[in-house]
Amino acid sequence: MKNLFVGNLSFRTTETELRVLFEPFGQITRIHIATDRETGRSRGFAFVDMPNDEEATRAMTALNGKDFDGRALKVNEARPKPERGAGGPRQSHGSGSGGRGGRGGEHRRFDEYPDFPMGKREPRW
Repeated sequence: MKNLFVGNLSFRTTETELRVLFEPFGQITRIHIATDRETGRSRGFAFVDMPNDEEATRAMTALNGKDFDGRALKVNEARPKPERGAGGPRQSHGSGSGGRGGRGGEHRRFDEYPDFPMGKREPRW
């Protein structure tokens, strides 16, 4: 069984269109088009599961770079999603425990930074 990544899809591509594109190469067990959680809109990539490795390799070779709906497809074997721990690996944005604030949600005002170029701020009222 091979899981194929299909990238650079048009946001309008449907599961039926992908099935028609891949079926000439062999059996398909699953098609999943990635969508945005909030909007439900396609993210421009999908995964196609094919049970026969030879058929999947043929599909990959034939469809990678193929023009589909005005876009050059990127088709390759999907890599497994990296394991994430309880908090998940995050990019550090400064000091602290990660996340946007870097200090567990504590926010600091500009006047608490004595070397900040704006200096102390005057009240607006």
